[in-house]
This record gives sequence, C-alpha cells and structure tokens, in this order.
Amino acid sequence: MRSFFLGDNPVSDGEATITGELYRHMARVLRLKEGAEVELVDADGRRHSGGVVEVGAKSLTVRIETTSAAPEQEPGLRITLYQGLPKGDKLDLILQKCTELGITEVVTFDAARSIVKLRGEKTAGKLARFEKIVQEAARQCGRNSAPRVAIGGSMKEVLGDARHTVKLLLWEGEEKTTLRECLERYEAPESVAVVVGPEGGLSAEEVAAALACGFTPVTLGKRILRTETAGLALVSILQFHWGDLG
Repeated sequence: MRSFFLGDNPVSDGEATITGELYRHMARVLRLKEGAEVELVDADGRRHSGGVVEVGAKSLTVRIETTSAAPEQEPGLRITLYQGLPKGDKLDLILQKCTELGITEVVTFDAARSIVKLRGEKTAGKLARFEKIVQEAARQCGRNSAPRVAIGGSMKEVLGDARHTVKLLLWEGEEKTTLRECLERYEAPESVAVVVGPEGGLSAEEVAAALACGFTPVTLGKRILRTETAGLALVSILQFHWGDLG
C-alpha cells in the first residue's frame, strides 16, 4: 500500500479530496486508478487507510476505511539546523538527508555571504517546494511526520527564537573549542541547535550575533566541509552520540 502525506488536502465525512501537487503525483505520475488502496498521513500524524473511489480531471477522492490515532511526538533528540542559504539545489539535498537522519526542524536564513536570497513573493513558492521534499523523504524513510521547514530573514532574526539546551555554531575561525569537548559537557540534552553558514562562511558580525544568542563556536579540527556536508555530518554525529542512530 502506497503512503502519502496529505498536506492541506482535507478529510471530511469519511472521504479525502486530493488536489494540487499531490493529485498530479498520484493520478498523473503514479497513475492510480479507482480501487487502489492508499494510506494518507495528515499533519497530526494520523494514518487514514482507504481506497480511491473517483479520479477526476483535477482531483481524486479516497474513501477512508480506517484511521489510526495521532502518534505521540517522535521520541529522541530534537535537532534544529539553522542553514545559511546555499546556491543551486544544495538545499534540496540538505532537506532530504536531514529528514532521513531524523531532524526536527530546518530554518534557512539570508546570510551576508549567501548568493541566493529568499524574500517577498519568492518565499511561498520555495517553501511549498521545500515542504514537498521533506514530506516525500519522510514517507520514504517511514517517519510519522515530516520536519518543519521555515524560511527566515537574517541570522540575528532567526536565532533570537532559539531556546535549545545546546547551541552550536560551526565556524572555521574557531581554533580552541572542539566538537568533542562540547559533546562531553552534556549527558542527555533534550534539544540541540546547529548553525551552518553558506558558501564563503559567516561574517564577523554574524558570528558576534550568534555568540550574543548563546551559541558556542566549535571547530571540526582539520576537516573543512562544504556547506551541504557540514550540517549533515554534525547531525549524524549528534544522533549517534545523543540520539537514536546506532
């Protein structure tokens, strides 16, 4: 049985009406027909199982047969990645792989050295694309819910809301404090925030802003990682050390 995230498609009176991108994927790409059995996961993590009863020109209808209770919040370490906007399609990779690694949230910000800027009318379209990426990745790796994706403004603006137990800033300018030292300071934190800059790194002003928000700059030693690699590497380490990886 194929599984899909419902997004903003409604479930009412025992039926789900599918339109938009999800309709195109189910009807045009997968070519699902009447009678096909599917599972639909809503925003609360409830799983609605049923069969396709109608495929129209712009929508399809699923008659719901069973609905599971909403699951409890995913257990384990809650990780937020604050990612300086990279260029090209690097963010697509970051979102997909972070979802597989069990991240809770990805927040992008317009760094001083970001080549790409997301503001105004561009935001809505990009956010819809990003949400689709994490929903598909969550479906493929069997997660009950997809991580939250948010498009923020400057680094100072997005970090002001960080209320995590541990706050780490990956910075190539740090020469003393290693990641290993930071890991040894805490036994079992509930949440971790990680800041990764774009290509070209972070400006001195951005580093100062992160420090003012309580972030600890750390070095990875001799390893110089690209922006699309740094966050994934650190999330993997955090999940292994404090989380449920291995």
